[in-house]
Amino acid sequence: MTTNISPEVQPASKNGALWTGILLIALGIACVLIPRISTIVAETWVSLIILSAGFTKLVYAVQTRNQGNFLIKILLSTLYIATGIMLFVSPLTGVLTLTLLLGGFFLTEGTFELILAFRLRNEHKNWTWALGNGIITLLLGGSIFYLYPFNAPWLLGTLVGASIFMTGLSRVMLSLNPQMAMTDSNQAPTAS
Repeated sequence: MTTNISPEVQPASKNGALWTGILLIALGIACVLIPRISTIVAETWVSLIILSAGFTKLVYAVQTRNQGNFLIKILLSTLYIATGIMLFVSPLTGVLTLTLLLGGFFLTEGTFELILAFRLRNEHKNWTWALGNGIITLLLGGSIFYLYPFNAPWLLGTLVGASIFMTGLSRVMLSLNPQMAMTDSNQAPTAS
């Protein structure tokens, strides 16, 4: 019985990571190419997650009804369930709502990034990176509100697609990295 330990043979897990990354890249490109469909898919996914969370909260409320705050727990679970149903039944309204939430999130994040940048300017040389991040994030949030509602049909799908693409790219690069490290470690050390 022989064992092949040559660096050219990749373990199955590395191959799986490579193929997973390639699949994610393809899905990300598809989302960006057909953003209206991917937007509806993303909105439906969010609605199902909220709906599932609502039912989970309802079960928890019933199980812990003797521990107090039962009415508040029921009201919260009802809010989740109603929101999930509303988003699921009316996906176009959900897309508009999620687009506004995303714009508000970017405006808030950009504001906090700017505050952070100005607090860091006396402590760090590279504080301008945080400043640039804050400015770009504020501009992105502002452009979402400026273009609203015309950007709603494609915005979420495009952003989800870009995220999936970048995740896939990082998986591919991480799966290729061990090969480079293995090749470097197999080279003979040079005498100094």
